[in-house]
Amino acid sequence: MQRLDRTEALRRLPLWTPVEGREAISRSFIFRTFNEAFGFMTRVALAAERMDHHPEWFNVYNRVEIVLTTHDASGLTERDVSLANLIDEAAGDRA
Repeated sequence: MQRLDRTEALRRLPLWTPVEGREAISRSFIFRTFNEAFGFMTRVALAAERMDHHPEWFNVYNRVEIVLTTHDASGLTERDVSLANLIDEAAGDRA
C-alpha cells in the first residue's frame, strides 16, 4: 500500500486539517441534534465497512470528530482520501 503525502491529501481535501504529531487528517462536524449526528455516523459506518477502512471518531451529543489514517501504511493513502470524500458527501450541508 503506497503512502500519500499529507500535503497532497490536504490539497485535495480543503475542509480537512492535519493532525499534529501524526500522519493523519481530521475534520469536525456539528449537527443540529444527536439524531442527525448519529444518522451521519451510521451512513459513514456502513460505507466504511464496505470499503474495509474505518475512521477513528469521537461523538458527544451533536458533535462528531473524525481522524483518518491508514495504520497498515503508517500514514495516509488513497483509501483515506476516498473515505474523506465519502464522509464529506454524507455530511451534506454540514460539509
